[in-house]
Amino acid sequence: MSLPSASSNRIVLAVVASTFFVGFGGGVIFPILPNLGEVLGISAFMVGVILSANRFTRLVANAPAGVLIDRIGTRTPFIAGLAIEAVATFMYVVAILSSLPEFWFLIARILWGIGSALVFATAYTITADVSEADSRGTSMGIVRAGITFGFPAGLVLGGVVSDLWGNVEAFVLAASFAGLASVIAYLIVPETHVEDEQESVKPWDLETTLPALTIGLVNFGLYFAYIGVLFSTLVLLLGERSITVFGLDAQGSSGMLMAITVLAGSVFTLGGGALSDSVGARVPVMLAFLVTSCLGFVVLAFGSRVEVLVLACILIGAGQGGVGGPLTALLADLTPEDRVGRAMGTNNVLGDVGGGLGPLVSLPLIDVLGFELIYGISAVVPMLAGVVLVVGIYAHTGRLSPTISESVN
Repeated sequence: MSLPSASSNRIVLAVVASTFFVGFGGGVIFPILPNLGEVLGISAFMVGVILSANRFTRLVANAPAGVLIDRIGTRTPFIAGLAIEAVATFMYVVAILSSLPEFWFLIARILWGIGSALVFATAYTITADVSEADSRGTSMGIVRAGITFGFPAGLVLGGVVSDLWGNVEAFVLAASFAGLASVIAYLIVPETHVEDEQESVKPWDLETTLPALTIGLVNFGLYFAYIGVLFSTLVLLLGERSITVFGLDAQGSSGMLMAITVLAGSVFTLGGGALSDSVGARVPVMLAFLVTSCLGFVVLAFGSRVEVLVLACILIGAGQGGVGGPLTALLADLTPEDRVGRAMGTNNVLGDVGGGLGPLVSLPLIDVLGFELIYGISAVVPMLAGVVLVVGIYAHTGRLSPTISESVN
């Protein structure tokens, strides 16, 4: 296995730092809004819409983002996306002080969706550009970990800072870090993808090859269960079962547990990507971690003590994270270089469909079906994703588990 060059490492680390700091704005809202909604007079359905709005916005923005990257390169869209996310995070402050909070929260989440479409597609494309096939899993794992490490920091910030000092203070602090992310990217991240502007292409030009759709559907399942269901319902579960962490209320406790989940995910994102490079194949590593995620939701469904919920969150995070690095690396392996931006856009579109549907489905149905059944259904989703992965990759390569050298175009 070849080692990444010093220049490649510098670029990857700059991307990691930028996505880490901007990620605070993505996590800060989850521990606050489900409880704050009642205080501000926002219905449970509208809270679900607000939490999902960024993902549904990305359904429209992901494809143009991928095309834009393949046409003009990565640097400008990456910096612009980070700046848009910084503005969106500050708008949480506007929302909480406004007489129309639901309107401003919705606008902020829509802006966040536009910015994150640019950031996610560029971050993975930059990494694909500067990495070699036999170290790509490790590099993708590092970047994905950087993206997800910012999220738990935001969860803790949202839960703990709002509990100790206030909701406005939590949002202001997250917005400040998001602004720092833009500065880091502007100073360090170079152009990696194209030298000259490419020919004009349609902004809705998604990559619809079998590998892109297969991997995108796996991403759909992961985000539906993980971000869509778990993150939008955990604060309600803690209140229902009267479970607390370090004496914090439901917001603070859910922030801590979600942070544990994402931290576990980040650690195993690094491990999963490196393991797939070491093994020389992506599929078996992903299948093992999909089973891990399934077990986590089973434990979560029946956990009534904080220790059990911590275990469930670790398993779910490890499962989601362990799949993430090999998943994006496999997509880059199977996609021609000049269409990587589009492929990442397709992957993000399908992931956002899952993440967006999760809160809309789970929040209204919790009272009807109960937490046990909702989490039981979520446990089945990773197993179905595993079936889709094996069938799709076999249909494309003729192998159940192709090696990295067999996967690279």
